[in-house]
Amino acid sequence: MPVRLLVVGLGNPGRKYADTRHNVGFQIVGEVARRYSVSFTRTRANAMICDFRLGSALVLLAKPQTFMNNSGQSTGALVNFYKLPLENLLVVYDEVDLPVGTLRMRAEGGHGGHNGMRSIIQHLGSQKFARLRVGVGRPGGGKKVGPGYVLKPFSKAQAPIMDIARPTAADAVTAFITQGIEYAMNNYNKSVA
Repeated sequence: MPVRLLVVGLGNPGRKYADTRHNVGFQIVGEVARRYSVSFTRTRANAMICDFRLGSALVLLAKPQTFMNNSGQSTGALVNFYKLPLENLLVVYDEVDLPVGTLRMRAEGGHGGHNGMRSIIQHLGSQKFARLRVGVGRPGGGKKVGPGYVLKPFSKAQAPIMDIARPTAADAVTAFITQGIEYAMNNYNKSVA
């Protein structure tokens, strides 16, 4: 019987958010879907979903449509519906505390102030699930991080870095699926810049 894995990309639904820093998770699971010729045409648990087989894995990709701060509602419902052990979950999201284009895969951890992750941890009742943090950096000049920053597109200087980071992050997701968390951490915890 194939192993079922769930990869959740975090973001906000709607065209106006599509190219923003906060939607990096959506962008990366979208790239994985494109590579395996599948599309987010179905919904379940208030998420756009699609699936494909890769080796011995049945992979489910999800983009919660609850808006970022309520990502746990959808993620928790998917985990429960598919009766997934938490080691079969990977969450992909933006991280302001990493430089633009830096990737960090971890087997578990806290929310680090990220509201989407806070919601997921709350709904799952655990921090013991894999996550791929994708660096989007902080605003310069000592400015505070807020919606005005994360809900804006990358700057002209940052865009070429992210053009490398997104496919590299998709490679990291594939490595997690096919080789496991240790391999993915050892090979993709790096900066692409």
